Amino acid sequence: MLVDDHSIVRDGIRLLLEQADGLEIIDEANDGEEVLDKLKVLQPDPSLLPDLILMDISLPGMSGIQTTQVISRLYKNVRVLMLSMHNNEDYILRSVEAGAYGYILKDSSSDEMIKAIRTIASGEKYYSSPVASIILSGYMQQLKKGDRHGRAERQSKLSNKEKEILQFLVDGMSSREIAEKLQLSVRTVDNHRANMMRRLQVRNAAELVRMAVEDKLI
Repeated sequence: MLVDDHSIVRDGIRLLLEQADGLEIIDEANDGEEVLDKLKVLQPDPSLLPDLILMDISLPGMSGIQTTQVISRLYKNVRVLMLSMHNNEDYILRSVEAGAYGYILKDSSSDEMIKAIRTIASGEKYYSSPVASIILSGYMQQLKKGDRHGRAERQSKLSNKEKEILQFLVDGMSSREIAEKLQLSVRTVDNHRANMMRRLQVRNAAELVRMAVEDKLI
């Protein structure tokens, strides 16, 4: 199914896709509301539903992203390929989160469009090269953000005294040496170490020291 609010664009895409073997355009729509209305009519017989919807991202009323979110929730076997002029991280990541199986730009070649359709129809996802780079960049930023959050959370689990003991453990000092340095009993130092291992979910002193160094807990 083709979804675009410009009939001349739909005509152009239809002309391109009709030349490809094995692809059949069963319907068209001008906006998101019309797509959902047509899918609702076809829903009683799932075999009549389109396998794939080529969705313009900028639609009047309900956007392509909002429409995709509804489709991915209600029609599990209908996959959406976003077609957009926007090479924009926000649009791309929101489309992925909405459940789109792919995202290509309107300046893509006809060969790439057909390749994307066939790839998604086979059950895989497809993103054009510039889009894939943006998704990867956004994913890496999320990882870094999550890593910083996780490190801060782990640091917050340690008291100042525990951080002090942990620093001495990283320096290679034994519990007895640490106890003498801090004027504590060996048992107290061992208890602090055991508490740190439990809260940070590590199994032994070696893992505790490695986490302290790698996560910069001290």
